[in-house]
Amino acid sequence: MEAQPVSSQEDVVLDAKPLRSLAPMFPAPYGFNTTFTSFGSAPAVCVSPFGGSSSSGGGFPPFFFSPEPTNRQKGAASAGRASNRTPAANGSYHSDQINLEDDPDYTIHTTTSGRKIKRPKTLKKYKIDDSDSESAEGSGKRKSQIRRKSKKAPELALIPSSLLDARNSAEEILMTFDALRRKILQLDEANDSSKRSYLRAGAIMMSNDLRANIVKRIGPVPGVEIGDIFYFRIEMCLVGLHAQIMGGIDYMLPRLSDMDEPLAISIVSAGGYENDEGDTNILIYTGQGGGCSSKYDKNQVVDQKLERGNLALERSLHRGNLVRVIRSAKDMNLINGRIYIYDGLYKIQETWVEKAKAGNNVFKYKLFRELEQPEGIAVWKNTEKWKANPSSRGGVILPDISSGIETFPVFLVNEVDNEKGPSHFTYATKVKYLNPINSMRPLPGCRCISVCLPGDASCSCAQQNGGNLPYCANGFVVSRKHVLYECNSLCSCSVNCRNRVTQKGVNLHFEVFRTRDRGWGLRSWDPIRAGTFICEYVGEVVDKIKVNDFGEDDHYIFQGNYIDEKTLKWNHGPELLGEPSINESDVFKPLPIIISSRNVGNVARFMNHSCSPNVFWQPVLHDHNEGDYPHIMFFAMKHIPPLMELTFDYGLNIENAVWNVAGTRQPKKCLCGSPKCRGFFR
Repeated sequence: MEAQPVSSQEDVVLDAKPLRSLAPMFPAPYGFNTTFTSFGSAPAVCVSPFGGSSSSGGGFPPFFFSPEPTNRQKGAASAGRASNRTPAANGSYHSDQINLEDDPDYTIHTTTSGRKIKRPKTLKKYKIDDSDSESAEGSGKRKSQIRRKSKKAPELALIPSSLLDARNSAEEILMTFDALRRKILQLDEANDSSKRSYLRAGAIMMSNDLRANIVKRIGPVPGVEIGDIFYFRIEMCLVGLHAQIMGGIDYMLPRLSDMDEPLAISIVSAGGYENDEGDTNILIYTGQGGGCSSKYDKNQVVDQKLERGNLALERSLHRGNLVRVIRSAKDMNLINGRIYIYDGLYKIQETWVEKAKAGNNVFKYKLFRELEQPEGIAVWKNTEKWKANPSSRGGVILPDISSGIETFPVFLVNEVDNEKGPSHFTYATKVKYLNPINSMRPLPGCRCISVCLPGDASCSCAQQNGGNLPYCANGFVVSRKHVLYECNSLCSCSVNCRNRVTQKGVNLHFEVFRTRDRGWGLRSWDPIRAGTFICEYVGEVVDKIKVNDFGEDDHYIFQGNYIDEKTLKWNHGPELLGEPSINESDVFKPLPIIISSRNVGNVARFMNHSCSPNVFWQPVLHDHNEGDYPHIMFFAMKHIPPLMELTFDYGLNIENAVWNVAGTRQPKKCLCGSPKCRGFFR
C-alpha cells in the first residue's frame, strides 16, 4: 500500500431473437458510416462507441432509450421516409411521453434515490425452458433458451444515466447481473431448488432492458477490454460482445444491395470442437454443425454445411473484416465450468475442409491475431505455466515473502527498477487486538449437525445474518452487509461448513510486484470471480493517538469509517425481484477500528488505492462479538483476470474530510489512472 504524497457448444444456434432487433454497425475503417436498424424496433439501450455525454464532448450519452415505433413510424420507414422521432440536444432520440402506469404487468416503484422504475408483479413471467439442457458443455445437443411473454418493454432501467463512459456502464450491468444471480441462487438453495440461476438472472436483465451495445458491430465493443473474463455466455450477451447465448459464431446480416450475405463478428472457442489453440496468436477454428445425425445412432455422422455461421466466416475471409475472438479455459472450481477470455481482434487468413475424428467433413478457419493489442490468452497461459513451475517466473526477488505461512507461496517480483523489496515487516495471518480474544464477548453457537444448511430456521448463525447464510454453496458472498456472522468455536458444525469461508484462509496464488509509479502492489496468478474471498487486512489494532504519532510517512493504515459508492451499489437490485430497496445503513455503518500493518501484516498491506476499485472490504465476526472491532475481509467486486492489480478505495477527497481512511492525515495525490479519478485520497 505504497502511497505517494501530493493514483459450449458451438454447433447450436438458437432460434431465439433478442428482445430488440440487433442492427449492424460498421466502423469507419470498413467504409461504412451508417447504422442499419430493422424497422421492427429500435434498440432500447445503446452505449455510444464514443463514450461520455455531449456535455463532456463525448457525443451520445452512454444510455438512451427508444420505445418501439408506432404503426405510423413503421409505415413511414417502409416507404423510405424518415421517422418522426426528433433528436434532442444531447444527440439522443425521444418519442412521445409514455405513461409508466399503462402496463398492467408492472407496478411503479420509487427508489430511495427518488428514481421511478417498473418492476414485475411476479417472476413467473420470465420463463426459462431448459428441460432439454445437459450440464456438460460439449456433450450432446443443448437446447436451453431464454423465453419471455410478449409485452411492452419497460421504459426505465436501473442503470444510472449519469455514467460517464462505456466501461463503467458495462461494469454496472455485469455487477447487477451477478448480484441477481447470487441472490437467486441463495433463494433457490434455501428452497431446495436446482433451477439455473444465471438463466433466470439473464432473463430478468433482458426483460428490463439492462443491456449495453445492442447494436451489432464489427470490431471493438465499447466498454469491453481485451483480457476481460466471463463465467457465463449470457454475460457476453449483456454487454454486446457475443450475442449468441449458445452458438459459437455470431454474425450479422446487413440489408444492403451490394452485401446480402452474413459477416462474422465474433466467435467463441469453448472446447466443444477440434480447435487448435496452441499458438496465442493463431487460432484454427472448426465450423459449426455436423457430427452425429441422431443422438440414438452415434455411427451416423453428417457433414457441416456452408450456411449461417460457417457462411459468415467464409464471407468474412473475402471481405477482410476483423472478428472478435473469445477463447476459453477450464474453471478449476467447477466440474464442468469454463471461463471465457476476450482475446481481441483477429482476421481470417485461410479456410479449408477436412475430415474430423468422427469421419465427417468439417470447415476449418485459420485466424491471425492483429498486432499491437494488449495480451489476452497469453497472460492466462503464462500464469498457468508459473503455477505448474514457479521457478519459470522471471523477475523474482523472493520466492515467498510469507515464509511458508500461506497456503501458496507469495512471490515478490520486480520487473521495473532496481528496488530490492519493501520496508521490513513481520508477516502474520492474524490480527493483533488491543485486548486478548478470550477477554471479548463470545458469539452464540449454532447446533447444526455437520454443516449449516440453507433454509434451516433453527440455525442461529443464519438468523444472525437476517435469516439466510451469507455465502452460496461455492463460497461466494451473496451481498455486502454492515457485518457478516460466521460460525465460531462454540458451533456444533464442522470446519467444512459453508459459513466458515474466511476462516479457511487465503486460497490464491499472490504476487507482490513493483508498479511503475505507486510503489508495491498486489495481484494474483488466478482468475478471481466476483464475490470471492481474497484476504484479510492483518495488522495491529491501534488507537487514534498512535496513528497521529506515526506521522505522514506511515502508509499502512486502515480505518473502517468509509465505503465507496461502487460498493454500495454492489448488492443486487432488489426492485428487480419485487423486494424493497436496500437502505444504506443495511450495507454500511462506520467503525472505530484502526489497523496498522506498518510492522505486522500480510499481503493486504500492498493493496493500492483506486477510485474505481475491483475489491471491497467487509466486516466479519467469528471469534468474538465486539461489533466495533470486526475482522476486515476483502472480497472481489467483479471478475478479475490474472495479473490485474487488486485495489480498493482508501477514502474520499479533501472536500469530505469526515469520511476518510485516516481523517487527520494530509491528502495524497491519486495516481490510479481511473476515468473517475477524484485526484486525491487520504
